[in-house]
Amino acid sequence: MKPQHPTPRIAAMDTRTSAIRLRLDQVRSALQRHQLAAVLVPSSDPHLSEYLPERWQGRQWLSGFTGSMATLVVTRDTAALFADSRYWVQAEVELAGSSIELVKIPTGTATHHVQWLAANVPPGQTVGVDGDVLGLAAAKLLRDTLQAAGVALRTDLDVLAEVWPERPGLPDATIYEHRAPHAPTSRADKLAAVRAAMAGHGATHHLVSTVDDIAWLFNLRGADVPYNPVFLAHALIDNAGVTLFVGPDKFTPALEASLADDGVHLAPYALTGAALHDLPASAVLLIDPRRVTLGLREHAHTAVVEAINPSTLMKSRKGGAEAANIRDAMAQDGAAMCEFYA
Repeated sequence: MKPQHPTPRIAAMDTRTSAIRLRLDQVRSALQRHQLAAVLVPSSDPHLSEYLPERWQGRQWLSGFTGSMATLVVTRDTAALFADSRYWVQAEVELAGSSIELVKIPTGTATHHVQWLAANVPPGQTVGVDGDVLGLAAAKLLRDTLQAAGVALRTDLDVLAEVWPERPGLPDATIYEHRAPHAPTSRADKLAAVRAAMAGHGATHHLVSTVDDIAWLFNLRGADVPYNPVFLAHALIDNAGVTLFVGPDKFTPALEASLADDGVHLAPYALTGAALHDLPASAVLLIDPRRVTLGLREHAHTAVVEAINPSTLMKSRKGGAEAANIRDAMAQDGAAMCEFYA
């Protein structure tokens, strides 16, 4: 009989896990440089999206786990991935040989990683996390829990920026207009309704970061995330106009002019924080604490009102034309599924 050789798949797994171990070693070197005991890597981006552009898939790059939701913690001598039951079998396979422990949690929204950090990081030490991808509500829970355990939290450092040399840039897909009849309410009317809600909260400005709210509010669509017709942007709305912070060269001149007619002006994506910092002292900023990151919130030094984004509630209420569009889409979907099953 001929000698048996490892299959290509096994060899690929060995290579992959070796790469993961090397990346973890690089992270631990960064922890030492910055005097951190651990770093938290959530499945998140500056918009707190469920599905992430490649630039913010650091948890996947660092752990090798390709599921859409999980949280990774790396300390100087161990690493743990927190995933719910949808991913346990997948995670066990993908983490094999990586030295990363799988911690099984009951649901995707569980916060076991917070308690794990409080129990495993010694008092007097510091945990790092990129505040630009950490929601306000999650940041409060994390800081309060660690503080009770005598552990400090640092949020102004992106460790991945130091150890991920081939990290992708911002997506550059072109943004296009979502027109009637599929968008029966105009952009101007939606903005007027949001401004009325802002007035009800006593707010002069409103920051919107969630990509689905922005796509709905401005009747725009994009392709920055696979299988999701959204684009990366932040919007700062006041009583006179809107600044839409986006990547370069994403609009045609015609669409840019159409936006300007509705008082929407474009600015570089990276200037969102600076715009918040430069708000006048008299400004009152409306933000949704579950839909804005800590990093952006800390740029604002004016009065803040916390409430759910008005657009989140508005887009949940469908008019007759929108309901008809949904029925038509479901009929097409049902026909496609029947064809597939057949």
